Amino acid sequence: MSKQIDGWITDRNLRAFLELLSRYIDYAFDDTDWDTIESGVRNTDDEKSDGWYSYPLAGTSATLEVGLARSVGNEVMSVSVTGAETPELQLRTDTLLSAFAGI
Repeated sequence: MSKQIDGWITDRNLRAFLELLSRYIDYAFDDTDWDTIESGVRNTDDEKSDGWYSYPLAGTSATLEVGLARSVGNEVMSVSVTGAETPELQLRTDTLLSAFAGI
């Protein structure tokens, strides 16, 4: 079983984060995915247990479940990723979260 990788990124980096994460699992992230996610996260709240939005990224090399929720009152998006089975994918996911939190 894979561990859950949690972090946060700024709102403006969400699409880029998801596009890069999708590349790592050979998933063709497109505008339909983005439109669905953008709509799904609109009324989320990371302080509520039922305030999260979940979206699957099903690539040819892995399937990731990405949980997303806004931090109300600022421009931060809380992120939770499960399904990263390999150490390499875990490291890449964690690195992406760190990078997109800092820019």
